Amino acid sequence: MGTASSSKAKGRLGQQEVRDAILKRFPNLEPDDVRSTAMGQNGEDIQLSPKARKYLPVTIEVKRRKNLQTVYDWMEQARQGFYDPVVFFRGDRKEWLAIVPMEDYLHLMKQRGKK
Repeated sequence: MGTASSSKAKGRLGQQEVRDAILKRFPNLEPDDVRSTAMGQNGEDIQLSPKARKYLPVTIEVKRRKNLQTVYDWMEQARQGFYDPVVFFRGDRKEWLAIVPMEDYLHLMKQRGKK
């Protein structure tokens, strides 16, 4: 297990990667429209301006962990088909969740905003 500071640095880099992917997919947004929250703050990991929220009406929580192999195994199985991969899963007595590749999700949100 790494130190607390290395874990925070890893998390901060993860948030910045997500922020950068959003800004790349939505070039009409400015850097102030999509901001990475300081580590240790409560609330959203990626703060969206009202303008950005029109395109992405979501609350973004970023997790960058070492031990997620099972999730990636599931996604690899989903990629064996001919269509866009999605994994639906749930834990005991928990709600169903869906996992899609981030770029696919951002593409869907961009298409949704064009309607």
